[in-house]
Amino acid sequence: MQLVGKKEQNARRGVGSRGRFGVALAALLVAALGTACGSSEADKTPTKPGKPKAGSEAGAAGAPGNQAALAKQKEMARLAAVKRWGLAKPPLIAPAAPKHKPEIETREGFEVDDHEGLPPVFTTIPTEEKVVFLTIDDGAEKDPEFLRMMKELDIPYTAFLSDYLVRDNYPYFKEMQAAGVTLNNHTLNHRYMPALSYEKQRQEICGQQDNIQKRFGKRPTVFRPPYGNYNDDTLRAAASCGIKHVPLWNEEVFPDRMDYREWDRDVHPGDIILTHFRGREDWKGTMPDMIRQVMKTVTDKGYAVGRLEDYL
Repeated sequence: MQLVGKKEQNARRGVGSRGRFGVALAALLVAALGTACGSSEADKTPTKPGKPKAGSEAGAAGAPGNQAALAKQKEMARLAAVKRWGLAKPPLIAPAAPKHKPEIETREGFEVDDHEGLPPVFTTIPTEEKVVFLTIDDGAEKDPEFLRMMKELDIPYTAFLSDYLVRDNYPYFKEMQAAGVTLNNHTLNHRYMPALSYEKQRQEICGQQDNIQKRFGKRPTVFRPPYGNYNDDTLRAAASCGIKHVPLWNEEVFPDRMDYREWDRDVHPGDIILTHFRGREDWKGTMPDMIRQVMKTVTDKGYAVGRLEDYL
């Protein structure tokens, strides 16, 4: 198809020495051009200058070049956060969540012999990936710097809350939840569960289930008994309250060290790491100090921190 020349443009306007003959000729040219180009009434629909057609903005955002630019921008922000928060090395990127959840069973050697129909108790997620899981208990310390640090570094973790410690500042944990953290059950009052009757244990667990649902809008399915101590009644009570999993831990981290439960004093694929919402009143350091410690340890050993809920 060729563009219409200046004479033809004048012919359309009725200008030139040929008069009406020129106008008729111009009309024929326009008709012929329209047929040759396959024009239709839909093609003639006017659009506002500078306004993209529907769907073009989404297409532009999803273009490979834009995706690469966004990924680079996100990585630069992450590296800046690593420097700002004083990490020795950037955290390793966790593998993608498994398409099929691993089958989790109660490990041999725990207190309850018959686990039929009870939630499994475990310290490690079955996986061959070099990934570990950070869990934080209780809720006494409410350090805003910790929330900022974890959000900027994009480090996943799971919280286990006891109501008597968090009730003075529910908004702190609401902010945590808004950042993508799952809030789980650690009983109402952090009692030593084996010393309580079945009914008392059920009150501690179900009461916290109701409380978390009321305060945060979601009923947990994951429970950790205080001190890691439980008996048959604990698990039966937990099951009756809707609990599906009871994760314990293999390592515990502090601002100045990592303690190990296994004889080899090492980190293993799928290990669950315990720490607490504590500060200088209990530790020689702060929660950000604790995060620097755990991240140095696991990163040096070649492990990434994953999201526990992705595996349950």
